[in-house]
Amino acid sequence: MNTKYILLFSFLFIGVFCFSQNMKEGFSYLETGKYQKAEIFFKTVLQDYPTNKTARLCYGRAVGLNGKSAEAKTIFTDLVKDYPNDFEVKLNYGESLLWNQEFNLAKAYYQKLVTENAKSFPALLGFANTLSNLKEYDEALTYVNKALEVSSGNPNALTSKKYIYLGHAYKKQQAQQYAEAETLLKECLSLFANDTDALSNLANLYLIKGEFENAETTYKTMFENAENDTTSISALNGLALVHHLKGKEKKALQTSKTAFDRLNDSLETSIKQRTTERYIQALIWNKKYGKAEKLIDEIIKKQLNENWILALRATLNVYKSNFKKSLADYDQILVNDSTSFDGNLGKANVLKALGRYNEAHAAAEKTLKFYDNQKDATNFIKELDTKFTPFYDGKASYTFDNGDNEAFSVQNTVEVPFSTRLKLLGNYNYRTTNNTVTNNKATSHALSAGLEYQLLPNMTFKGTVGLTSAKAETNDFTQLLADVSLNIKPFKLQTLDIGYKREIQSFNADLLDREIVQNNFYANYNVSTNFNLGWFTQYYYTSQNDDNSRHLLFTSLYYNLLSKPSLKVGVNYQYITFENQVPSIYFSPSKFNAGEVFLNLIKDENITKPNEWFYELTAATGLQYIEDNESQSTYRFQGKLGYKFSDRCLVNIFGTRSNIASATAAGFTFTEVGVRVKWVFGESVGFKR
Repeated sequence: MNTKYILLFSFLFIGVFCFSQNMKEGFSYLETGKYQKAEIFFKTVLQDYPTNKTARLCYGRAVGLNGKSAEAKTIFTDLVKDYPNDFEVKLNYGESLLWNQEFNLAKAYYQKLVTENAKSFPALLGFANTLSNLKEYDEALTYVNKALEVSSGNPNALTSKKYIYLGHAYKKQQAQQYAEAETLLKECLSLFANDTDALSNLANLYLIKGEFENAETTYKTMFENAENDTTSISALNGLALVHHLKGKEKKALQTSKTAFDRLNDSLETSIKQRTTERYIQALIWNKKYGKAEKLIDEIIKKQLNENWILALRATLNVYKSNFKKSLADYDQILVNDSTSFDGNLGKANVLKALGRYNEAHAAAEKTLKFYDNQKDATNFIKELDTKFTPFYDGKASYTFDNGDNEAFSVQNTVEVPFSTRLKLLGNYNYRTTNNTVTNNKATSHALSAGLEYQLLPNMTFKGTVGLTSAKAETNDFTQLLADVSLNIKPFKLQTLDIGYKREIQSFNADLLDREIVQNNFYANYNVSTNFNLGWFTQYYYTSQNDDNSRHLLFTSLYYNLLSKPSLKVGVNYQYITFENQVPSIYFSPSKFNAGEVFLNLIKDENITKPNEWFYELTAATGLQYIEDNESQSTYRFQGKLGYKFSDRCLVNIFGTRSNIASATAAGFTFTEVGVRVKWVFGESVGFKR
């Protein structure tokens, strides 16, 4: 039959069919996204016209778009068998492969379609989307551009192009190729000015890179160009996080509260949840635990077992040091969803805090199974590996006082872990000292070795034993050294050290010449709180082989003003008493009292990133009372400045200046300057699974 007559017959038949069955109603359902109604409509049509191609095509599309991808594929497979040369049927079959996430099959199929018709917009766009799903973004971009050449400005193609850029950037981000990811996102923004998704992804990339100023600027751009409440609130949520990461907790809470107050019933559940989550986090960051707990409890009553609120309660308990309660919540999250990022990495952090290091490492590795190369998880594992990697710590210092004593010393410490519970300890010290007036000189060498063993997750034993050899003006000797202690965490936010230490008084040449052996029995007790207040107390009882003994009590009450960097202020009190007073030999009052106020500023080397500076500064002033004499003013300055070259190497200089009588055995104004280096070498111990 002539092709012209076939087409004429087909058009006549379709026209009659559409008229009789009012096909426009079904088409309208498809066009407006009412796929359930479309599926019912075309299923009814097919009961009367089971072989009609158009109805079968529309029914297949309705089924597929309604989430029944496998059934849709079957429908289009049958259509391809019935109409093997119909290009429209082939296009729909190809799309069903995408719905069914059979991307490799779809790639091969679309390759044939674009070969068959290189100007087919649906084929070109379908091929581009297939390649995008396979993360072959460069080729995907080529084909979406070809589709736009066929249909310039097509909104579906433009949307695909945007998500190709976003997907490609995310792939680069996951591979930690941050510069390439940034370039792609900026290219995307040059094509889609102030696009919300692109701005959000760029801001997140800056957060990952630690470029908080750039992240803040990007979120502000997102906020200023927001076209709806969802976008503006999302931008505020991002800004709150940036403020937190910059250590501006109050500003983070203010910003989050603004976003939280903007929530209304017209917004989607997802943005309500994310904003509530950020607000509760901001309350926790600001240590407003009561408000955070109240809000969490209100939500849990309505959403008893939802992971997002369980994660918030777990976070709250981490901040309050209720680690066992936090662990229970993370375990429940993983029961609900074993792939949960918050559940797996949150559990890893809690296990680490509980001293269960092998389990913590395993939890972090599990996170990476689900989230390949995720930066937080990889950094966690790196930090844990470093904790159990051998290191050398060396310090050289020069000291002098106003009693004409000076000294040079070198201290060398090595730790070699054999497991997460057992470490080998080694120490060698060299010290030479002299008096510039009397010309009295002495030299000492001290060598010790021992081990550190974690008896329980909250109890660690540490013990070293060694020898010191000294050569002085009138006396050469060798003496035993020992240091044995237990570190205990009896309750949350509390630590207790109890120990015994045997040492030689070696501050100056005269003391070293006298071979004074000190047997120290000591205890350190520290209490922290959830409201920034802390209390540290130390007690020493010392018996000496010169028939003298000493009691020393030191206590410090302090308040944390800032966390990044750490800034605290406080008051210290010290009391010392000696059984016998021998002031001509060493500082040994029957009673000594000293009080001071202090300020301490620290950027901790342990949390400092590579290629950054770290520092510490302490300034104190007060009064001291020696025996029944009048009070004397005191001062104390301590500082260090260092640079972290890598995760394995750092160097710092340090210095101390103090006129507190108890600062030295001789009771003189004391100054020390020096340099220190720390080098992490070798490989981490293996972690048990």
